[in-house]
Amino acid sequence: MGELMSAASGGRGATTAAGPRGRRAANVAQGSWRPLDMARSSLTWRSAVYLAVSFGFGLAWFVTLTVGVALSVSLLIIWVGVPLGLLLMIAWRGGAMLERLLAKAAFGVEIPTPYRRMPAGRNPFGKLRVLAADPATWKDFLYLALLFPVSLAEFVISVTLWSATGMFLILPILVMFQGGYEINFGVFAYWAGNPVTALPWTVVGLGLLTLAMYVTRVMAIGHALLSRWLLGPSRSQIENRELRQRTEHLQASRARGVDAVEAERRRIERDLHDGAQQRLLAVAMDIGRARAKLEEDPEGARTLIEQAHAGTKEAISELRDLARGIYPAILTDRGLDPALSGLAGRAPVPVEVDVDLPERPPAAVESIAYFIVAESLANIAKYARATRASVRVVREDNWVVVEVIDNGVGGAMALPDGGLAGLADRAATIDGMLIVDSPPGGPTIIRADLPCTW
Repeated sequence: MGELMSAASGGRGATTAAGPRGRRAANVAQGSWRPLDMARSSLTWRSAVYLAVSFGFGLAWFVTLTVGVALSVSLLIIWVGVPLGLLLMIAWRGGAMLERLLAKAAFGVEIPTPYRRMPAGRNPFGKLRVLAADPATWKDFLYLALLFPVSLAEFVISVTLWSATGMFLILPILVMFQGGYEINFGVFAYWAGNPVTALPWTVVGLGLLTLAMYVTRVMAIGHALLSRWLLGPSRSQIENRELRQRTEHLQASRARGVDAVEAERRRIERDLHDGAQQRLLAVAMDIGRARAKLEEDPEGARTLIEQAHAGTKEAISELRDLARGIYPAILTDRGLDPALSGLAGRAPVPVEVDVDLPERPPAAVESIAYFIVAESLANIAKYARATRASVRVVREDNWVVVEVIDNGVGGAMALPDGGLAGLADRAATIDGMLIVDSPPGGPTIIRADLPCTW
């Protein structure tokens, strides 16, 4: 909801960044129900204007629907009423769309469209059949039919309150120009003969002004709730829509996860083929040549054996690095804190590590958190020109939050096929999210929210 519903809740709400927990931003005016705040707020006056405009629309739609329905029903006998009724249905559906736009412009209330999806193709009769069978079409009709009596009551109350408020506020001026003014309530009458005796009624006018602003806002809130109830989707539609969005999100996450796993497999194959495999092949060739020279040229054989020994150690080192890139042993044995401390110790810039997890998360979460930090520190070493960095891993509800911050030059972006995009794909495999905030000039903040249930 927008600012109107925030005001209805007493001016309280939460402002958060977009994230994986479906958090929403709300425009909240603190203390928005105090008289001075209401007088300064444009919401009060937009509400008053909307209620006045709504009365005009309500009257227009009351006439249109009364005449249109009567004509359509009376002309059904000669079939002219059928197309006339369909045209009227299309018209009131358009009127409901306009009401949604007006509610958003006046109150900041976003009313989702509740209509069923129209069938594909160019068959107008099929589309009209879906339109007539859609419950949202008839909820639109009900709203527009109720708009006139509701807006009439709002208009009468508003005119009464604001007229009385204006009259009492300017009563000293009226007395000054008219030489006196009688206020008659039927059972009580008061004669104000001069501006001084009229001043107490100005105080009454200020009280009525506060009441008028309160009543205007309350009526606006009621009108907005009625609009959202009748013009918005039903609870089942909202649940179905959220379920579809969730399904689409999971499908996208699964696709990204499959792509990330495939990319990781290709990387391992490439590293094995270009690194350890080539070195082991060279070792095997050196040993074969040494065996051939063992009797005729012992010194040459010794040199080849030493060369093969050095190549074996290099191959072992590469295999160790490759295994660490797949899943480091220290992460399995000791957990995230020692593993991240090891990464920080090997980083070329000072890195402060803060891990606050009451219990070890699942292995998949630990692995993704580790590689997010590893890739982030590698990027800091290559591109950031930073002098310090920090790593923070904490638990927030059922989420593990990983933050890597550096004071470098900024400008980091999650480009397609880039390292940061790969981290986002890793996070997506468990329905997590990666956010990169790196303005030019820094600092760079990489935050990952990883779902986790202990």
